Amino acid sequence: MSSNTDFLLAIEGLTVSFDGFKAIEGLNFYMDESELRVVIGPNGAGKTTLLDLICGKTKATEGSIKFRGKELTQLREHRIVWEGVGRKFQNPSIYEGLSVFDNLEASYPEGRSVFGALAFKRDEQVVQRIHNVAREIQLEDRLDMEAGLLSHGQKQWLEIGMLLIQEPELLMLDEPVAGMSASERQETATLLKRISQGRSVIVIEHDMEFVAALGGKVTVLHQGKILAEGDIETVKQNKHVIDVYLGH
Repeated sequence: MSSNTDFLLAIEGLTVSFDGFKAIEGLNFYMDESELRVVIGPNGAGKTTLLDLICGKTKATEGSIKFRGKELTQLREHRIVWEGVGRKFQNPSIYEGLSVFDNLEASYPEGRSVFGALAFKRDEQVVQRIHNVAREIQLEDRLDMEAGLLSHGQKQWLEIGMLLIQEPELLMLDEPVAGMSASERQETATLLKRISQGRSVIVIEHDMEFVAALGGKVTVLHQGKILAEGDIETVKQNKHVIDVYLGH
């Protein structure tokens, strides 16, 4: 096995306890560059907690989270974002009253701090970047539209775009297709496969059809530990996975 410095993300011995309850216990989890990984498992398996730990929202009780060889467990949330980790939560947090263009511009890294916002100029590079990202999330023809008027799926894509503007090397999405129409789910699978060319993506998901559409490696969590890993077909045939998750 290659040393853990070869991985984009190397999590080892990760444990977090809340009042004695171990939400994640002794977890080892490794991800490569440009990998699309889906994390599935029953409610309470620790899926969202895992993302909370990676992005620094929750602090580990013990263990290590290395991103490009750099330890994240001691860093604050904004520092982890600077290191290249982006996170999208379940409910979209977009500026409904602003246009799609303005939403994307507001997320542009230079404009984030107060000082940055004062010195921030809408130059050609920024405009170009916004157009590139809008094309990637299929909203280039909606740039002037008020974000509140977008469909549910388009709002989710806009929020993914707001993360992409920051050029993260690892993008984490928590149930991105919840509440989407069938065609939007299909388009989101295509979108995520496209954006994982050149960056890594972790998706937490319940919709097994969507998981199958994404392809790639699946990690099954159960009670804070990894129950199984492999492609979707391998995982679906795993007796333990059927017992604790797919059988329901």
